[in-house]
Amino acid sequence: MPIVEFSDLKAQLTRDGRLMALDVGTKTIGVATSDLLRSLATPLALLKRTKLAADLATLADLAKKHEVKALVVGLPLNMDGSEGPRCQSIRQFVANIAAHGPPALAGLPVVLQDERLSTAAVTRGMIDDYDMSRAKRAERVDAAAAAWILESALARLK
Repeated sequence: MPIVEFSDLKAQLTRDGRLMALDVGTKTIGVATSDLLRSLATPLALLKRTKLAADLATLADLAKKHEVKALVVGLPLNMDGSEGPRCQSIRQFVANIAAHGPPALAGLPVVLQDERLSTAAVTRGMIDDYDMSRAKRAERVDAAAAAWILESALARLK
């Protein structure tokens, strides 16, 4: 599974096919998918992280079930655009997918999408638009952030 640039991914993708976005945190992984035409992003799941093999197997099952053609992984850049320790962690997670992931996951191309302020934007929307409690926000924010990351990636692919 190579990390590719958006221009290369656009050339590799067929006309139809879903993308899956991951918002990888230390305790959870937010997952979102696009529709077949890659015009909408929808939060799909929030995975509690356990062992790497179990996490990758669950992600592979989701990728296979939804016939995913590529992965979009959020890259938490610093506000000045530089990469910090969290970016190294995300790059290592992507390397682990390639090295240890099941074929349904390891064979997918991956693009890294800037995710600065994704969680903040989603949380603000949940408070402003839905008046959601802190407990309910905590349950949904990572999957919603993955959808936000995917929406950004879909806009770049158009």
